[in-house]
Amino acid sequence: MTAAAVRVAGVRKSFGDLEVLKGVDLEVAPGSVVALLGSNGAGKTTLIRILATLLRPDAGTAAVVGHDVVSSPASVRGAISLTGQFAAVDGVLTGRENLHLVGRLRHVDDPATTASGLLDRFGLSDAADRRVGEYSGGMARRLDIAMSLVGDPQIVFLDEPTTGLDPEARLEVWGAVRELAAKGTTVFLTTQYLDEAEQLADRIAILHEGRIIVDGTLAELKALLPPAKVEYVEKQPSLEEVFLAVIGHNRKDAA
Repeated sequence: MTAAAVRVAGVRKSFGDLEVLKGVDLEVAPGSVVALLGSNGAGKTTLIRILATLLRPDAGTAAVVGHDVVSSPASVRGAISLTGQFAAVDGVLTGRENLHLVGRLRHVDDPATTASGLLDRFGLSDAADRRVGEYSGGMARRLDIAMSLVGDPQIVFLDEPTTGLDPEARLEVWGAVRELAAKGTTVFLTTQYLDEAEQLADRIAILHEGRIIVDGTLAELKALLPPAKVEYVEKQPSLEEVFLAVIGHNRKDAA
């Protein structure tokens, strides 16, 4: 059997008297996109930080590509990339310079070629030599995700990657995540946006009151509810649909 990309068993974490994680169990298959849903304060970022070796669990075990996050943190860090809630890019440097710098820090053989390939892959070639401070929010986020792929990590953790972005920029980020999935990269995504999970994830887990209460495909989660009642109603466009239509955005990428 193929080993799990992420395996979490009984993980608990408290901050003082506040128990955030109360025994989390979860597995992520290699090459899949898994969305972790939860309201603000549910513990999504805490779990990501444990998996990225930035926090130690109080109890339980967590392993990433077979490496224990407590006993083998260096091996875990060598296999992952973490993109937080805000783009970690240098606005003074150009897009190409940002990627080249990360390539040198990660000791890739040919940082220049790696940078050019990622710029092309994420549709940033035309803006490659512009300062990132001039990028739109969506472009900066795409560059941030591109930077996370330098060195070919086995797993990319995306912690609420569309927080604070406008609807058009969100679609750009969704396209970047689909690009990761198409190349076989395992993606562990946290979000509080239900439509984001529907659009991107192979499996969805819901974290509530410190535990995973549901874990399955979208179809499996929908099957938990009674059969849909068929009614004929007039469908009005959402405000997001109106906004994107007015600015002339191509909606094919959101299909």
